Amino acid sequence: MGSMKEFIGVMMLLSTCFMSMKGEELIKSSSSTLTLEGCDFPAIFNFGDSNSDTGSMAAAFYPETSPYGQTFFKEPVGRASDGRLIIDFIAKHLGFPYLSAYINSIGTSYRNGANFAAGSSTIRRQNRTYFDGGTPFVLEIQTQQFNQFKARTGKFFTSGNKGYKKQFPRPEEFAKAIYTLDIGQNDIAAAINNGGKEDFQVVASKIVEYFSNQVQLLHGLGARTFWIHNTGPIGCLPVSLPIHNAKPNKTQPGYLDQNGCVKYQNEMAKIFNKKLKNLVIQLRAKFHDASLTYVDMFSAKYHLISHAKKEGFVEAYNICCGYHKDGYHLYCGNKAIIKGKQIFAGSCKDPSKYISWDGVHYTEAANNWIAKHIINGSFSDPPIPITRSCHRTH
Repeated sequence: MGSMKEFIGVMMLLSTCFMSMKGEELIKSSSSTLTLEGCDFPAIFNFGDSNSDTGSMAAAFYPETSPYGQTFFKEPVGRASDGRLIIDFIAKHLGFPYLSAYINSIGTSYRNGANFAAGSSTIRRQNRTYFDGGTPFVLEIQTQQFNQFKARTGKFFTSGNKGYKKQFPRPEEFAKAIYTLDIGQNDIAAAINNGGKEDFQVVASKIVEYFSNQVQLLHGLGARTFWIHNTGPIGCLPVSLPIHNAKPNKTQPGYLDQNGCVKYQNEMAKIFNKKLKNLVIQLRAKFHDASLTYVDMFSAKYHLISHAKKEGFVEAYNICCGYHKDGYHLYCGNKAIIKGKQIFAGSCKDPSKYISWDGVHYTEAANNWIAKHIINGSFSDPPIPITRSCHRTH
């Protein structure tokens, strides 16, 4: 009964932007959406964290090791998964090759855009190094990297050097490109690790304010089509669940929801998402020359987790790659001595049956499922497919 209520809640959330419409207005809106022409995006520029990092951290620091990348690429390629990420499926759907990481200098092409996302990235500034689980590539740095990318590539088209023109977007294509953003999960994780020492309502407002500044900077640099993901159900990440941590496995009543996710962590994600959605609405009112689509990744991912077996997966709390038992956490691809035995944190036999790849990130199969359910507009406000998201709609 609980899962049915959650499903109804998801459907109500998807219809929020229509609640004030009369029936006739709703029909007209749906009809106009169907008649929108497809957007001929020449490029895609992505900003985010490890959920969409296609090689930034691997190029800048230590490269990924096996079994990462085993399913599709057959080798580690800097992605925190066994295969492709949601951004890869989005790029494919739009007719682009897989996005090259901006700082990856080997075998890259930027003709159809670039990926500035980096693992461990946050919206707000950090005071942690890579060795402490941090990264220098916070959102503010990513947008400045884009600023440099646009300025430097633009010079190639005024210098008469034809050789570079095949490798980079043309100056006029930056305004016609789509800008995707998927970041914020690590900001919430930082607040959780802070042990609730600060009022999260206040913290979330500050995070969203930082995000707003960077979106407005991108707009000032010519961005006009934004595809903005909210953050997923962080309380459902398997590594944070009691089943992989507590000894014995006991929790206080009300600590977990009906799907075994940590309720207070998901509530924090919802607070952030609500503020993020309000920001998107405000920016729409401010920028009449831009389109901003808010994508409810929380609901898409939570629906998959809630209906894991129905969608062909094993239990959502199961982890494909890694060793997570009795409070010990040995992450995917690593070795360690645990209880006197050498353990290698290898992968499961069939990753396509799992939602969680390494306890934090999703498998290619799960990423594919999520991508299919967001690119058609089912979880978007306004509810239009990504191929038509360049149109400003009400």
